[in-house]
Amino acid sequence: MTQNPRQNLYVYNGGLLTKGRVRRIVELAGFNIKIGTPGDGDLVGVWGHSPTSPRGEAVAEIKNSPLVRIEDSFLRSVGLGRDGDPPIGLNIDYSGAHYDPKTRSDLEIILSEDPLDNTALLDRARAGIAALKSDHISKYNRFDPAIAAPEPGYVLVIDQTRKDASIKACGADSNTFREMLFYAQTEFPGKPIILKSHPEMVAGHRSGYFSQKDISKQISFADHNVSPWELLDGAIAVYTVSSQLGFEAILAGHKPVVFGQPFYIGWGLTDDRTPLQRRQRNLTRAQLFAAAMILYPTWYDPFHDRLCSYEEAAATLTVAANAWRDDYAGWVAADMRMWKRKPLQQFFGAPNPVSFARGQKAKARADAKERRLMRWASAPADDAILVEDGFLRSRGLGADLIPPLSLVLDDTGIYYDATRASLLENLINASDKLNENARLRATALIDRITDARLSKYNLKAEPLPSLPKGRRILVPGQVADDASIKLGTSDVADNLTLLEITRKANPAAVIIYKPHLDVESGLRPGNVPNAAELADVVLSKADPIDAIEAVDEVWTMTSLLGFEALLRGKKVTCLGTPFYAGWGLTDDRAMPVDRRQARVDLPALVHAALIAYPRYRDPVTGLPCPVEVIVDRIENNDLPRPGMFNRSLAKLQGLFASYAFLWR
Repeated sequence: MTQNPRQNLYVYNGGLLTKGRVRRIVELAGFNIKIGTPGDGDLVGVWGHSPTSPRGEAVAEIKNSPLVRIEDSFLRSVGLGRDGDPPIGLNIDYSGAHYDPKTRSDLEIILSEDPLDNTALLDRARAGIAALKSDHISKYNRFDPAIAAPEPGYVLVIDQTRKDASIKACGADSNTFREMLFYAQTEFPGKPIILKSHPEMVAGHRSGYFSQKDISKQISFADHNVSPWELLDGAIAVYTVSSQLGFEAILAGHKPVVFGQPFYIGWGLTDDRTPLQRRQRNLTRAQLFAAAMILYPTWYDPFHDRLCSYEEAAATLTVAANAWRDDYAGWVAADMRMWKRKPLQQFFGAPNPVSFARGQKAKARADAKERRLMRWASAPADDAILVEDGFLRSRGLGADLIPPLSLVLDDTGIYYDATRASLLENLINASDKLNENARLRATALIDRITDARLSKYNLKAEPLPSLPKGRRILVPGQVADDASIKLGTSDVADNLTLLEITRKANPAAVIIYKPHLDVESGLRPGNVPNAAELADVVLSKADPIDAIEAVDEVWTMTSLLGFEALLRGKKVTCLGTPFYAGWGLTDDRAMPVDRRQARVDLPALVHAALIAYPRYRDPVTGLPCPVEVIVDRIENNDLPRPGMFNRSLAKLQGLFASYAFLWR
């Protein structure tokens, strides 16, 4: 919760003075952080009930100053704070600490007194719960959802770090944990019991209440790399003292047995073994979530250095967690051109630097180091995950060596190869499971992209000339050796044939031919010398978005301009099989792909292609980011400017492409 106007906040904890992200969130929440002695109207800030909090508490009591307790929010980061990962949000509480039952915190006041009956708020809460579960997002997120949980049917008992503030606050101790384990065994005789350790215990920072001495035929520890949501899904009961995992157990559909007095007891959603009598209200899971995750915390947007909504913060944490999960085992990149290595390192090398190798050495190195192998999609192999540019790539051409803002990783195929399945194709086929919140996000993204007039490369272009009146058809040219033509076309596989067939099928239409930017720039093949004989207009160096907006429909082989035309409500006829064909959105003239069974609408297609499939990297902060950040950067031209070296190297690449030693 925040308060305006700005107030002086006196702190006596070095972390609140020196930790950049924490301090910045507190400042954005309306506080001027000070050291010294508070005056009339000033506040004192402390970090929860940390060992340093008595300093501030003593000053607040002496000066009769209100006390503000600050804690990490319930979604924090990918890694641990002790390892240097900054938080995505804070709980800033004017009344108490949410885990201290001796006082009513701001969170408890919300849970007790707020109506929590706003339909829009509860819809957001339900969507938020669904997204946490489907995306496997927790407070800390260094785990891999791909790792299987134990066989379902176990009792989950949650350990915590010794002398945690929430344990001390409710008067619990080691005996409480012994009692909890005893009851779990007694109430579920013969059932397997899984002990779940706190991430700080796994990292060796702190100890817990259970150890290897507690292991027996019935009792075992969970693999720390397993997703908490997977563990909760397979559990028949959950026992906790005061862990946040108890809160997540409620969201997962459990009624956890709770031996402490955390914020989530007393609302009819838990089996309380130490009840708190003042809490008598019955709430739904959505109401609990709305209070704890939407109304109570202060969330931060690191890309724009501002406070933000819960949904924005959750999206930020989700992309960061997914990036870590892709990369934590490390990568070996095979046969990558020299200029691509820096972007690949920036995208995929945060947990472990990417290792580059050529030929057979790449696979051997991946096997030896137990790393995953990646190859650029133009050189596919069944032994590797393929990487390729995304659909909102840059402001500038890849052939000019402009680094990408988005890349895709595909462990199934690649999106432009219609001869086999791809991860994108699988995502589109599964889009009938898309929740309403995801659909709304995709719809908003379509509006933002079209309003900002964005495309794949976003180059400055010459104004569109005056076009003849009539039914206008845009025919986008493609690079002659483009992989999508080789793998996504049959009868129509070159720009000349595309023009001829479009003209034959539409003799009275105004045919407008738009050569590919790379071809116009002289960097790639695909020129059609006699294009003016088949087309009424040849648009040279024109803005592709201007061209799309000026026509009634688009005829294409596999060009991405067909997808961009769909975003703008244009009719699209496909003579090949691009990723966006075969779903009921296009007029398909090529052989159908039997794998494409779903009939989808545009938001479902966009969610798969622009939200779920690619990875984005913010060039300003260097962080993994949601697609909306890239839209902002491109729209506002908030991007690093490439130097003349890029263009020169691009020309050299064209002149000496056959000399592999220059690029590998």
